[in-house]
Amino acid sequence: MDGVFGLFFSVCVLSIFLLIGKSLRVRVKLFQRLFLPSSIIAGFVLLACGPFGLNLFPEWMIAYWRQIPGVLINVVFASLFLGVALPKPKKLWDIGGPQLCYGMVAGMGQYFIAMLITVLVLGPLFGTPDVFSCIVEIGFSGGHGTAAGMGPVFEKIGFQAGSDLAQMAATVGIVSAVVFGIIMINIAIRKGYCVCLNEEKGIPTYKRIGLIPEQKRYSIATATVATEAIEPLTFHFAIIGIAIFIGWIMLQGIQAIHPILASFPLFPMAMIGGLLIQAISTPFNIDHYYDKDTFDRILGFSLDVLVISAIAGIRMDLFIQNLWPFVIIMITGVSWMIFATLVIAPRMFPTNWFERGITEYGMQTGVTAMGLLLLRLVDPMYKTDTATAFGFKQMVYEPFMGGGLITALAPFIIINLGIWPSIAASGFIMLIFVMISRTNGWTQPSRKKTIFAGKKAKAN
Repeated sequence: MDGVFGLFFSVCVLSIFLLIGKSLRVRVKLFQRLFLPSSIIAGFVLLACGPFGLNLFPEWMIAYWRQIPGVLINVVFASLFLGVALPKPKKLWDIGGPQLCYGMVAGMGQYFIAMLITVLVLGPLFGTPDVFSCIVEIGFSGGHGTAAGMGPVFEKIGFQAGSDLAQMAATVGIVSAVVFGIIMINIAIRKGYCVCLNEEKGIPTYKRIGLIPEQKRYSIATATVATEAIEPLTFHFAIIGIAIFIGWIMLQGIQAIHPILASFPLFPMAMIGGLLIQAISTPFNIDHYYDKDTFDRILGFSLDVLVISAIAGIRMDLFIQNLWPFVIIMITGVSWMIFATLVIAPRMFPTNWFERGITEYGMQTGVTAMGLLLLRLVDPMYKTDTATAFGFKQMVYEPFMGGGLITALAPFIIINLGIWPSIAASGFIMLIFVMISRTNGWTQPSRKKTIFAGKKAKAN
């Protein structure tokens, strides 16, 4: 079945399995404990039913599924900053500066540690290419969407398995975000590292199951334009479309710079297009008609369809060929993030280091929502400034890392600059942000003093 109708029918099949994934989340306790999104559960059900399992679906349908993530990732990134009020630079820096410095150290450290393990262990033992090291940051900080969007880049540089491995890395990251995140939270509560303890020590049952009782339901969006003129959802889709179009125009200029950039992806430019629209709209009060909740619903819908189709289209043969290098580099990546949370975060945050560190851990291994989920466990009423600092940090961080320009350029940099110069460059960037943190007086000289500050804040 070819053409638009074939694509439409393929999406209809995805919708059926999304509901199957949701049903499994409601019924299976393990999925509830892991907080696995229904889209991930459904994606693995489809993968088991695909060509590397039961082989229940025709090849043309799977071919459509493999194309969907590369399209929807542009919608996701174009939506990120639309409807978000841009703060003044000084306020952004004062509140979000410590979070940005730590986030850059943690995120760039994923490249640093992955490249080291690749050149010292994986290359000599398995003949693993240097660019293999990119899957940690792309999968962890970037997530399934970024991993899928980087597919053309990996194909261009001859690393066909890159996108599939990065998508598996994204799944490992989300699971580790919950499992190790909750373990660290329990330790922090017992040791008194938290500024605000959650007396319930957990998430309400309805959130684990994923079905909201009637008395707790809420509106998911607000109409800002009259339906007689244009449907509010249509209006917001149009704004996203303009952002993607602006990004496409900028992409043409980037691809014309050098032949090696011919496969540079669109999604980082779509995100910048969204930022430009928001910045231009604010002085004219046009942004008054932008509803952040509506943009979030469009983003969430796109991400759900993106994740299920990305997992369903994973080529398991490529994954199995790289199994042991993948296992080793995943252990390395998760270990680095746990080390950063427990050792580096206490020294780089001036206050409430655990709340800030665990939020970053959730985002850097899973997705932004996972970081905020972990924050709600230790600061359910947002009494600290962590949520604000994290939001400000994302405004500066996302255009570069976690799916931004550096993420998109990293494979090209490693190939053209070489692995050891790339290791040195990533280490140098980490050092710069450590020094910025220290120069601004955010860095604590010892972990003991940081913990003491946390206890003092709690007592007040």
